Amino acid sequence: MNTRETIVTVSETLDIAMLFGGKKGLKHDVSSPMAVHELILSGIPGEALVRLVRQLPAISDDGDAFEKAFGMSERTYQRHKSNRTKVLSPEQSSRTWNFARLLAKAAAVLGSQSEAEMWMLRPALGLEGRRPIDLLATAAGSDLVREYLERLDYGVYA
Repeated sequence: MNTRETIVTVSETLDIAMLFGGKKGLKHDVSSPMAVHELILSGIPGEALVRLVRQLPAISDDGDAFEKAFGMSERTYQRHKSNRTKVLSPEQSSRTWNFARLLAKAAAVLGSQSEAEMWMLRPALGLEGRRPIDLLATAAGSDLVREYLERLDYGVYA
């Protein structure tokens, strides 16, 4: 990886971390991919999840989308909300980080976080008419969303 790729990766990681309240909100170092891996294994704090969800009114109001984005039911989220010291499981942390990563990428491509959130909920022609958020349940689906965002970023819409 060259220096430019490293800078982009660090910059993107910091953008993602800011969705959770930064290093302070995550209570963990996120300055490298290995540090992010360790954060996910140890669990994203419930308080950081609450901070992220507060920024997502459209997704928060759509129970189906919420579950697809975070890999947890709204009931489970409510438990994390009431006990913010509790951490997410590694799987929930991974799904939540992945969602935040794709949201940050969509915001960078589309110009704003609110546009990115709405984009996640609308069918996309480049995803065979599926909503991006519906594809986040699997790694393969997440890859499709990421690749589509990269194509949009380069002006390739089909």
